[in-house]
Amino acid sequence: MTSPITDYLEAVLRACRNSDGGEVLTGNRILSEADPDVFSVAVVTVEGTVYCAGDVDSSFSIQSISKALTYALALADRGLDAVHRKIDVEPSGDAFNEISLERDTGRPRNALINAGAIAAHSLVEGRDVEHRVDRILALHSAFVGRDLSIDDDVFDAEMESSDRNLALAHMLASVKVLECDAHEVVTGYARQCSIDVTTPDLAMLAATMANGGVHPESGERVATSAVVRQVLSTMTTCGMYDGTGDWIANVGIPAKSGVSGAIIGVLPGQLGIAVHSPRLDDRGNSVRGVEVFERLSRDMDLHMMDIAPSGHSAVRRAREEDGRTVYELQGDIRFAGAENIMSRVLADLPDEPTRIGFELEPARAVNGAAVRLLGELIERLRGDGHDVEVDDPNGLM
Repeated sequence: MTSPITDYLEAVLRACRNSDGGEVLTGNRILSEADPDVFSVAVVTVEGTVYCAGDVDSSFSIQSISKALTYALALADRGLDAVHRKIDVEPSGDAFNEISLERDTGRPRNALINAGAIAAHSLVEGRDVEHRVDRILALHSAFVGRDLSIDDDVFDAEMESSDRNLALAHMLASVKVLECDAHEVVTGYARQCSIDVTTPDLAMLAATMANGGVHPESGERVATSAVVRQVLSTMTTCGMYDGTGDWIANVGIPAKSGVSGAIIGVLPGQLGIAVHSPRLDDRGNSVRGVEVFERLSRDMDLHMMDIAPSGHSAVRRAREEDGRTVYELQGDIRFAGAENIMSRVLADLPDEPTRIGFELEPARAVNGAAVRLLGELIERLRGDGHDVEVDDPNGLM
């Protein structure tokens, strides 16, 4: 049976595909050649379940999304206080490549604009630029769960257009913010931006963040919860550049964008989301990507100001009764909880038609997104010949 979530994601892509505003990035000869029609979305839960739609096999450079994990590595290496002495945590209100430095200290406003990202790269410990880049690449690979590589063509194009970043680096060096040579830092920064990824890779990266630094599939801890909390806090206030205020009001998901057209979003304790579409708005964010996130947030009630506790334990237990498998549902069930229920049921489902029951007596509430997802699951189970009963004495569904 096709997952209702996969079908929903495909429907969202169809609905948003006609959003043809924006332009593919110019100024980088490789990024400017991107196919503007490439479009994909991926969602990964903290349990490791992956849902994808669109051109998910298409790869692209990670660009500014790498700033988040480079910042994480700098925090792990140096500690929050040492990093904070070099990089502030305030929104800049400026474009991503503006010179947003504090007047008195020379600190960049945050680690997610170019000036702050260059400073963060210099704070990563390493013998030389190659060693720092290797450590940054290894951390991205650990978050994704596979070995990633750097696209040398993208790197060459980044260096061809690096004059502004070199100017930022030399300015940072002049106020003693950089920890190493300005040209070396910009070279390393360009290499980290050239890491080659796919949309499912980025959704898994985001889900690892959502899981507090523990990879959802392997269970390996790749970052401390304290580091992840700091990174997510900065993403919440600064991740979408001078569009962050609108983003948090309308989408309400900690996020980070990149000029290749990718956006990641992180719902702590629930899931990671990634969208890729190369056309950008005047703030450097994917036009279709923003629209997809707005749609997902609205349809699935994902706004962080309207989030109930995690859906990990939405199924209290499954019991056998009179030849029927009965699932006892509990807690405040929202999208993540409904997805957890659906995954459990589909994993238990035999090849032949069977009898299934859902008991909602222990549950306190089921929101609209969960009602729609569970309702679709029940209808599809019945359509496949399964006998499904719902015991809902409080009318939650």
